Parts: sequence; structure tokens; C-alpha cells
Amino acid sequence: MAFEAGVTRARQLRSTMTDAERQLWLHLRSHRLSGYKFRRQQPLGPYIVDFVCLEVRCVVEADGGQHAEQGSEDSVRDAWLCNQGYTVLRFWNHEIFKQTEDVLERILTVCQASSPSPQPLPPQGGGAHMSACE
Repeated sequence: MAFEAGVTRARQLRSTMTDAERQLWLHLRSHRLSGYKFRRQQPLGPYIVDFVCLEVRCVVEADGGQHAEQGSEDSVRDAWLCNQGYTVLRFWNHEIFKQTEDVLERILTVCQASSPSPQPLPPQGGGAHMSACE
């Protein structure tokens, strides 16, 4: 039941994005940032994150003025996400508007650093070995 509520809330948030979120989404949607696929207003556990690239486990948050007062809540949220293996990037709205290229470069740098290294092809006739624990 909580999952369904999270999905419903995420849909609402998608339709009422802030101006900063819209600005960032213009650059992240449709694989526009070097081919990385981002989702917006995505439920992750008990939270809904502004943007996430699941492939490299990178969360991007656009923070308005209200986040100055809720620093401890954001810290708890960030710690939970980090414990789940996500890198969390937070940008103030004014950074997104005035330093868009710098913000995108920082996101891209984290995504590239988190990208899995390409695996060498197996020898002729061999297959890749995978187990449920890897």
C-alpha cells in the first residue's frame, strides 16, 4: 500500500515540477546527458528523489530555499540513499539557473566515474559466467 502511495505522489510531483527541476530535466531527459537515462520524481524506498540514473546509481536533487531549514531531514535521507549504494548530488536552484553547464558537468563526472567498466569479450565459444550473488 505504501508503494502505491509513493507512485501516486511521484506522479503528482511530475506534474508540478519546480522551475529549477524543469530546467534540469530539459538536459537530463531522453538520454541527453551522454546517453545516461534519468528518471524524474522516482520512488526509492521511503523517498521520492528528483532525478535518478539507476544504471550508475546517481541521485540528483534540486534544492530550493526550504532545504536550508530541513538540513537534518535531508541528511537522514542522503544517508539512507548512500547506504543503498547511491551517490547523491544536491544543487541549489540558483546554481541550476546560473551555472547550468557546471551542474551538468558535475553530474556527468559522477555518472562516468560510477559507470561499470566494459567487460572483455569471452574467448571464442565461451560464455560469461554469472551467479545470483554477483
